[in-house]
Amino acid sequence: MSDKRKLFEEVSAPAPSAAEAAPQTGAIARGHGARRGIRIWLWILFVMVAVMVVLGGMTRLTDSGLSITEWKPITGAIPPLSESAWMAEFELYRQIPEYQLQNKGMSLSEFKYIYWWEWGHRQLGRAIGLVWALGFFWFLLRRRIPAGWTVRLFSLGALGGLQGAIGWWMVSSGLTGRMVDVASYRLATHLGLAFIILGLIGWYLMKLGLPAQEALQARRRRDKRLARLAGAVAALAFFQIILGALVAGIDAGRGYIDWPLMNGQFLPSESFDYEPRWTNYFENPALVQFNHRIVGYLLVLLGLYAWWRSRRSALRSIQASFNMVLAILALQLVLGIATVVYAAPVHIAILHQIGAMAVMMALLRARFVAQFPPQQSLR
Repeated sequence: MSDKRKLFEEVSAPAPSAAEAAPQTGAIARGHGARRGIRIWLWILFVMVAVMVVLGGMTRLTDSGLSITEWKPITGAIPPLSESAWMAEFELYRQIPEYQLQNKGMSLSEFKYIYWWEWGHRQLGRAIGLVWALGFFWFLLRRRIPAGWTVRLFSLGALGGLQGAIGWWMVSSGLTGRMVDVASYRLATHLGLAFIILGLIGWYLMKLGLPAQEALQARRRRDKRLARLAGAVAALAFFQIILGALVAGIDAGRGYIDWPLMNGQFLPSESFDYEPRWTNYFENPALVQFNHRIVGYLLVLLGLYAWWRSRRSALRSIQASFNMVLAILALQLVLGIATVVYAAPVHIAILHQIGAMAVMMALLRARFVAQFPPQQSLR
C-alpha cells in the first residue's frame, strides 16, 4: 500500500526529461525553419516577378513584344544559335503586320535587338516557373508547409501558368490583320495579373513574417476603418494601373504632351470620335489618357484623405505606413507628369512603372499594419 499524502504536501508534476522535451523543441524549430525558408523562397519570387514587370515594360517600350512569333514553352528557351536559324526567325517576323506596315527594311542586327528583349522576358518567365516549382514541391514533399498555406502557395504557381497563357494570348493579337501592336485590353489583362501575383506574394511575405501568436495579439489592436480605407485606395490604384496599361498599349502617353491641359483643352474635343462609342474608352488616345490623368488625381486625393485619417491613430507604426504611402504617391504623380510632358521617354516611363509597384506595395503594407499593428511602448 502506498503512503498517504500529507494534507498540505506540495503537489507538482515531475519535470520532463531531456529526451521527452527534445521532440517538442525539434517540432517548434522545424515549424520556424519552414516559415523562414518559405519567406526566403517567396522573397526570391517577389524580386523575380518585380524584375519581370520591369522587363515587360522595357519590351513594350522598345516595341519588341512581337519579335518572337511562336509560342514554344520548352524548346523556345533555346535562342537561334546559327546564322541560318537567325534568318529563319527573321523570316517569320517578316510575315507579320508589324514588320510589313512599320518596320519594313529592318536589318538583321536591328531584329536581333528586339528579339533579345522578348526572349529575355520569356526566359525570365520560365525561370520564375522553375523557381516556384522547385520551392513548392521541396517544401511540400518534406511536409514543411505550415497548416493552411498549401493552397495559397500552389495558387501562385497556377496564376503564373495562367499568366504565361495570357502572355501568348496577348502576343497573338498582334500577329494578324493590320495590328502593329498587341491589343491594349490584352496588355492590360497581362499587366493586371502580374500585379495580382506580385501583391499576393507581398501579402504572404508579411503574414508569414508575423508568428501566429503575435498575429492574434496584434489583431486586437487593429484599426478596421483604416484597413478598409487602405484597401479602397489599393483598389483604385489597381484600376489606375489597368488604365496605365491601356495608355501604353496604344501609345497614348505620347500624343498629348502638355499639362495640366490636353492640347489646350480640359477634355480633348476628339475624345468620343470613335464608333461604336464604347471603344473610345479603350482605343481613343485622347480619352484613354484623359481617364488615366483624372483617376491619378483622384488616387492622390484619396491617398491624402487616408493619410489625414491615419493622423488620428495613436499607433506610430500606422502613421508611419501612411506617411510612406503619401510620399510614394506624390513621387508617382511627379513621374506621371514628367512621362507626359517628355512624351514617355524610356527611362522616365519605366521609372513610372516601377513607381506603380511601389505604390501598390506601400498600400498593402499600410493595410497590413492597420490590421496587425505591432505592439507600441508607452514611452
